[in-house]
Amino acid sequence: MTRTPPPLIDSTCAAWEEVRSRSPLVHCITNSVVVGMTANAVLALGAAPAMVDIAGEAGPFAAAASGLLVNLGTPTTEQREAMREAVAAARGAGTPWVLDPVAVGALPVRTPLAQDLAWQAPTIVRGNASEIIALAGGGAGGRGVDATDDVDAAASFAVALAARTGGAVAVSGPVDLIVADGRVARVRNGHALLTRMTGGGCALGAVMAAFAAVESDAFVAATAASVVYGVAADVAAETAAGPGTFAVAFLDALAGLTADAILTRGAVA
Repeated sequence: MTRTPPPLIDSTCAAWEEVRSRSPLVHCITNSVVVGMTANAVLALGAAPAMVDIAGEAGPFAAAASGLLVNLGTPTTEQREAMREAVAAARGAGTPWVLDPVAVGALPVRTPLAQDLAWQAPTIVRGNASEIIALAGGGAGGRGVDATDDVDAAASFAVALAARTGGAVAVSGPVDLIVADGRVARVRNGHALLTRMTGGGCALGAVMAAFAAVESDAFVAATAASVVYGVAADVAAETAAGPGTFAVAFLDALAGLTADAILTRGAVA
């Protein structure tokens, strides 16, 4: 793999400005724990969220949306049907979509579903290290939604998974790793308080879907989303007293982000 140069920060700014100006409609089929946080993060970013997870509606909506997130956090029977329907429609319509394989590994319902969906050419797969390793067939997952592997341990599995999907794979951690098509980026923005906030990782999947809606290069879209999300977290952490105030400050930082902040604070190599 070749190391990605800093000009990705310029691409990040360009993609962020496109999200702001075009306000893509992001169709989110996500878990019940994080619906509010996910919707608020998409709104703060400047995009438009819609939580359509009913079979019979998910397909038509995915075909009309700008981007789709499929998050396996609480995969009820109807949600699973809606996910399959939405993914099929998104593929038919050319809608970019993000797969977030939450807590896959040993769990017997979501794991085979995630494996099936991973063969449906997701534009981006986003997960923690243990989830990516498990989805690539290399482990039994982490401790629920928490990773028990580090990002570097997932690198080769992320590369293999990206080769299977034909898109980008983003491994979230203290330093985010994004791989696609022989390219690699490491994003050093972000703060540990994101892991203390409900939806801190899941909302990133929706943000990636928004970026994929305006940027056709999945690698650039995933990296740009990680940088913007991480910079907002860095800004929020400067004034937060703990997880509660951080969650509010994070949304404010995401909404108030500027190109100058991205250019000066963005840390990607």
